[in-house]
Amino acid sequence: MKIDVFAHILPKKYREGVEKKFIAPPSERSTVESNNKAIVDLDVRFRVMDRYPGVLQVVTVALPPLEMTVKPKDAIELAKIANDELAELCVKYPDRFIGAAACLPLSNIDASLKEIDRAIPQLKLKGIQMLSNNNGDTLDNPKFKPIYEKMQHYDLPIWIHPWHGKERGEPVFGWPYDTADAMLKLVAAGTFNDFPDLKVITHHCGSMISFFPYRIQWMLPERIGPGFIRDPLDHFRKLYNDTAVYGNTPALNCAYSFFGAEHLLFGTDAPLGPQYGLTAQTIASIERMDITDVEREKIFSQNTIKLLKIAI
Repeated sequence: MKIDVFAHILPKKYREGVEKKFIAPPSERSTVESNNKAIVDLDVRFRVMDRYPGVLQVVTVALPPLEMTVKPKDAIELAKIANDELAELCVKYPDRFIGAAACLPLSNIDASLKEIDRAIPQLKLKGIQMLSNNNGDTLDNPKFKPIYEKMQHYDLPIWIHPWHGKERGEPVFGWPYDTADAMLKLVAAGTFNDFPDLKVITHHCGSMISFFPYRIQWMLPERIGPGFIRDPLDHFRKLYNDTAVYGNTPALNCAYSFFGAEHLLFGTDAPLGPQYGLTAQTIASIERMDITDVEREKIFSQNTIKLLKIAI
């Protein structure tokens, strides 16, 4: 069994609701995600998944960002619709979807907290998704502290998806940069001082973090002041990171050397990529790693089972 911890979907009722309430001009409404048939059509998705027997998915709501596409009051209702659909998918197709991350109306923190209290204990969702940039608010904004506190209480993770906005240009490099910058902001703000047991999953293997550990160790204390964080690398190593680097084994080896096998999670970014995803390439890249079979099993499934408290 393999569990894809970071797969994307646009549930039908949610997508229709967003399209109806969209506040952006029509020219800005299309996204890569909404134009991908496997994200919006379950029949297409299941045919793609049939290529990879034994691979289950944990699904997250795909872009565009909810809080940037509809009014705050509409976001509250649409998040509930999305989470109801995600829960229904997990119940109806347990051989396809082993879990889901809740969608939140992050333009309203109080409503987000209420939705977490509905989505996790009632709908049995496995955590929440946030963006690296939530309508201009980055993850170090104090407004998000109640969300971090609540997620530490539930002991379930926050999925962080990159979102750069137009100001950083193309997502080819803008999104990986935003992933690393979001993690830097979380650590520099002392988030893991305040919430030492907070669980966070990064997309695309934590981006640049494992490539620049000693630069971080050298420069970050100068930025945040002496003594605030004894060793920032210890805080970065708390992060969990998917393997969605599209078949790049050296990148995985770099992340493995920094985070360790226990903090790597099989994730493919499905169904994005050529021919609806790069699942085969991602599996092959992990198989090529010079690690033990036990470590490989942890990456493919066991780490996610433990982190998401999945009953098998």
